[in-house]
Amino acid sequence: MALDFLAGCVGGAAGVLVGHPFDTVKVRLQVQNVEKPLYRGTFHCFQSIIKQESAFGLYKGIGSPMMGLTFINALVFGVQGNTLRALGKDTPLNQFLAGSAAGAIQCIICCPMELAKTRMQLQGTGEYKLKTKNYKNSLDCLIKIYRKEGLRGINRGMVSTFIRETPSFGFYFLTYDCMTRYLGCEAEDSYVIPKLLFSGGMSGIVSWLSTYPMDVIKSRLQADGVGGVTQYNGILDCVRKSYHEEGWRVFTRGLTSTLLRAFPVNAATFATVTVFLMYMRSEDNLRECEPGPVIQQPSSL
Repeated sequence: MALDFLAGCVGGAAGVLVGHPFDTVKVRLQVQNVEKPLYRGTFHCFQSIIKQESAFGLYKGIGSPMMGLTFINALVFGVQGNTLRALGKDTPLNQFLAGSAAGAIQCIICCPMELAKTRMQLQGTGEYKLKTKNYKNSLDCLIKIYRKEGLRGINRGMVSTFIRETPSFGFYFLTYDCMTRYLGCEAEDSYVIPKLLFSGGMSGIVSWLSTYPMDVIKSRLQADGVGGVTQYNGILDCVRKSYHEEGWRVFTRGLTSTLLRAFPVNAATFATVTVFLMYMRSEDNLRECEPGPVIQQPSSL
């Protein structure tokens, strides 16, 4: 169990490194001003960030997801595994319920982590541009938000995060379980790694598609007030104003970069976990282990 947990942490770190640039692009597209847009689309956003801020600009705010990675993995693996055992049978429905429970619990860490990530990603851009930086890093960001707004401030967007994460993780584990069963992932199969990579990638895509509109709302709520002006009074107010001003397409903003990110992130996570376990375990012990849902999604997975 400890080895699987450690492998998940290492794999999750690899997923963050691969996927964070796409996440930065997604957030920039989600919260940009529709009247004065800075970016025409996903690829233009990539080009603009690299040109204006260098490649390091794509990794703004990466400290936050890296800091919360270990704790999130601990919660996800622990809650999902214990819930599945408590439910008694390894069925698709129980996989969904166990994944949903894991997604709900990890919001405690995921929400503040993504708040800091969002604020860092937006710092120095567009209407959020200032002569001096407000935050030195993700930890400094959370500390300053706490001093100014208290616990309520660092938990901004908690309800929308909960609404997003609970079904998202359910669909993730359900899809992964169905895919691995359908593809017949067995340890002795010479194609087990490509099968796991494909299963994890598709699971990430399905889980993001299932709750993406709520992710847009969460990003807008967490970015709200950065420039000194608060636009939204809550989730419903954000949905109503966003739809009224920009139409239904607002709820798909950044979707392209998110889906481009979802597959390679989960593929990188699966590959890293698999190689790590193969290196740490003997060949005989590895063959005795049945493949299980050991990979989480970078959202935050």
